[in-house]
Amino acid sequence: MIRIPITDLRRQYHTLAEAVRPAIEDVLASGWYIKGPVLQACEQELAAYLGVKYAVGVNSGTDALILALKAAGIGAGDKVITTAMSFTATAEAITRTGAEALFVDILPGSDSLNPNLLEAALKKGVKAILPVHLHGYPCDMDAINTFAQQHGLQVIEDCAQAIGATYGGAKVGSLGDAGCFSFFPTKNLGCYGDGGLVTTSSEAIYTQMLGLREHGMLRKNIQDYTGFNSRLDAVQAAVLRVKLPYLDGWNARRRTLAAHYQTLLAGVPVDLPPLEISAQTYSVFHHYALRIPGGRSRRDQVMAEMAQAGFECLPYYPVAQHRQAVYADSWPDNSCPEAELAAATTLALPLFPELLESEQVEIVSALKQILEQKHG
Repeated sequence: MIRIPITDLRRQYHTLAEAVRPAIEDVLASGWYIKGPVLQACEQELAAYLGVKYAVGVNSGTDALILALKAAGIGAGDKVITTAMSFTATAEAITRTGAEALFVDILPGSDSLNPNLLEAALKKGVKAILPVHLHGYPCDMDAINTFAQQHGLQVIEDCAQAIGATYGGAKVGSLGDAGCFSFFPTKNLGCYGDGGLVTTSSEAIYTQMLGLREHGMLRKNIQDYTGFNSRLDAVQAAVLRVKLPYLDGWNARRRTLAAHYQTLLAGVPVDLPPLEISAQTYSVFHHYALRIPGGRSRRDQVMAEMAQAGFECLPYYPVAQHRQAVYADSWPDNSCPEAELAAATTLALPLFPELLESEQVEIVSALKQILEQKHG
């Protein structure tokens, strides 16, 4: 039986219940459940927090990616460069626009897109780069943006796991042409259902987003282009407004817990994640994702035995994007070796702001024991 899950949403809810319940009840009493003043206030507060002119609430992080790409003009026949290591929604969003995903490997010892490989990935028809700030680590946005500017490409950031992270002092989501966020409940800032956000300082992208999320209509019942039904509802917006003032504190706590893991794991035969990618970054540790040397079978065995000991640990992600069945035929084996290594060896330990240091001691003690017994 799992005693400490990878994340525990119940603990956070109990600390916020007295603030969340009346916020939800106010929306229910208002009768305004779609769009309206609560959503507008939420979007304005998020735009101010993230340092952008505009924020548009949508139905999910996946929709945020699809709509942002389409608002940036990406469509059939185009190509988009992205990382081989991410949740499959990243590549899926590109495919759903009619474009083709071109996968680039990650940096050795990191899960971030390797900007040194962008030149080799450039082909006729490439219109954009979609970097992913995976696990809460910002990518090397200076290198990515410089390359994009040299080749006339747009940059759409996948910030699903990194809200509050910064690069060069600026928050992710403000560093490209558009940023895409997920408010899935397990995210650093999560609502109580699905939710997403697109950020931009481009008026053109913003205007397109407003239509795309509502059937292509900028005027009531007048459809200017084919769009979607993808709106962040007012109840979820109300939840996010309650939670947003806590976000920086929660992220700081995640960093403290990550540093504590580093201390506890010193000398343990695992490959630790970096506490920071570079002096330019401030990471927010959506996951604490170490690597178990020895390959997939060893990682999976350790994961199973940790579960038996009561600690949920998960691989993020066990199949690299280019090896998913829908893309594998287009990509030769081992075309992104660093991503495939990460997929085979990554194991995330429980990490959430309410986790106790004493629980971390238990988690690491169990991990040490399992490694010594099975692989020592």
